Amino acid sequence: MDLFFQYDFMLRALVGALVIGLAAPALGIYLVQRRLALIGDGIGHVALTGVGAGLLLNRSPVLVAVVAATLGAIVIELVRSRGRTSGDLALALLFYGGIAGGVTLVGLSDASSGSLNAYLFGSLTTTSPADLITIGVLGVAILVTMLALRPALFAVCHDEEYARVSGLPVRALNLLLAVGTAVTVTIAMRAVGVLLISALMVVPVATAQQVTRGFRSTMAAAMALGLFAAGAGVWVAASADTAPGASVVLLAIGSFLVVALLAAGRRALRRRTRPAAAPVAEPAEHEVVLG
Repeated sequence: MDLFFQYDFMLRALVGALVIGLAAPALGIYLVQRRLALIGDGIGHVALTGVGAGLLLNRSPVLVAVVAATLGAIVIELVRSRGRTSGDLALALLFYGGIAGGVTLVGLSDASSGSLNAYLFGSLTTTSPADLITIGVLGVAILVTMLALRPALFAVCHDEEYARVSGLPVRALNLLLAVGTAVTVTIAMRAVGVLLISALMVVPVATAQQVTRGFRSTMAAAMALGLFAAGAGVWVAASADTAPGASVVLLAIGSFLVVALLAAGRRALRRRTRPAAAPVAEPAEHEVVLG
């Protein structure tokens, strides 16, 4: 392991993956709570349009993607809250319009097809020092925000009407969650790519839900699982010469399968070892049974 991480680019890949592995599940748990697990894919496609615009204008693709994804997230949140278009239709528009715009803009720029593939499938080992700073600053900001505002965000995701009656700024919190999703998607795009972004945000949460009950414990377990998948995925990629993003996601899914099987086995064992209920004696004819 020391042999692989003696190179600067591998260290940058590892640090970037660990930051994303913590931040993505910390935000993803709110998306799962709101049943918006696939919104990351839609915003990721909009971010791809920002990447194309950045390459065309010779600007930082990551920063331009942050702006594009943020605008897209705000638009879809406003559409969702006003109820004029169904959530599924709004996500479909993001999916198709975002990837079509990204492919078109990349084609108009001088960038090669390899540049597009790097953002579609991730290219963590090509993370530059400037990219790592962007990932670190934005990732820590997302992590701190999600933890600091956990009670309010949980209330909004659990019951929006109750949160509004309680006096919480529901619209502002929803927009904050949308913007946080856009930022998380953009920085995770470097690690796992547009096509696998939602997996890193959702799979650790789904895994944690198999063995935890409370929201706080689920969040902590999901972050730990995301951290494990990110770090181990980079190590596996370095050892087996595989794509880091795909390795991270496969480890996350593998963890889900293992935990789900263990949880199912534990439930089956409890059912077998549970003592049978004692039979209830029928009352005699002369006894009075009280309801």
